[in-house]
Amino acid sequence: MDGQSERTIRTLEGMLRAYVMDFRGAWDEHFPLVEFAYNNSYHSSIQMAPYKALFGKKGKLSPRYVGPYEILERIGPLAYRLALPPDLSQIHDVFHVSMLRRYRSDPSHIIQASEVQLRDDLSYEEQPVEILDTKDKVLRNKTVQLVKVLWRNHSVEEATWEPSEAMREKYPHLFDDLGKFRGRNFF
Repeated sequence: MDGQSERTIRTLEGMLRAYVMDFRGAWDEHFPLVEFAYNNSYHSSIQMAPYKALFGKKGKLSPRYVGPYEILERIGPLAYRLALPPDLSQIHDVFHVSMLRRYRSDPSHIIQASEVQLRDDLSYEEQPVEILDTKDKVLRNKTVQLVKVLWRNHSVEEATWEPSEAMREKYPHLFDDLGKFRGRNFF
């Protein structure tokens, strides 16, 4: 192996180590950030960033949009104040128009109030409808069985992977006596 390859591997190891420490178990979800950081950093061997060498310009991250949020008022010709939820209270509530995107109403985004049963404390519990799939996740010294759960009032794309053991304890009606999923035979 040549010196340039060794240097590249050492740089990537350092970046990945930092991301693993920062994001703990979810580092693999943030891997595109590592790739972006590496490809946009200056490399002395080519006298520019790899992204710039390949595409002729510096790369940039696509903007992320959250919402929709109600516009409370217009602040000047190009800025708007938004009604942000309490969990975003640390963010300034005035945005330039370039940071906003029009929301197009979609009937699938609306949940009928009668379908959601609220508790006295105004919270609600998600109810599983069906188990769609199963897989084993290998950790350092053990294997955990996961099940893909379809939740009421959610689409198949929003199904989540949950620990099989916890689902079996909390929702035994989804399993038969042999540990198989009702209506399906994954084992």
